[in-house]
Amino acid sequence: MMDFLTEGPIWLLFPFLTVVVFLRAQGTYWLGRWATSLAVRRITPAEGWRTRLLAWLNGDATDQGVAAIHRWGTAVIPFSFLTVGFQTMVNAGAGVLRMPWWKYTLAMIPGCLAWATIYSTIGFAVWGAMLAAAAGSPWGIAGMVATAIIVAATIVVRRRRRAAAPTRLTVVDGEAKAA
Repeated sequence: MMDFLTEGPIWLLFPFLTVVVFLRAQGTYWLGRWATSLAVRRITPAEGWRTRLLAWLNGDATDQGVAAIHRWGTAVIPFSFLTVGFQTMVNAGAGVLRMPWWKYTLAMIPGCLAWATIYSTIGFAVWGAMLAAAAGSPWGIAGMVATAIIVAATIVVRRRRRAAAPTRLTVVDGEAKAA
């Protein structure tokens, strides 16, 4: 598959990547809408992947996407496709905001085309060259291992901090509830 992505004919690669990013962005948007519909109906999944997904959608990342849409409007949607990570936040934020589907789709199409253009021309070739260069050197391998350890440690520390964070109480209709 990697050979196809780095050496495939652009006339096949560009439409393939356009469809991939379109489906991924639409999926993220619809997951955001789904989470919002659960919140509106006051339904909370008890366990499993739905609980983790809902927690992510109610977290800081999606809040940043919502804030970006409030600040810059729909123009932030196509520009988010030129970033790594922020794109997912904005797409989920559009879903959480329940932006009309047609408006969101029209705003995301230029971003999908830009993303597919970048990755079908230089994106995967540069990524593959960086990995090959790093893997061919002992220092490159040490750097990749160190990066993996740092990422894993960061995830573990954040999860432990969240678990140890004190529970906030809010008062709803005269009754204290954990938030």
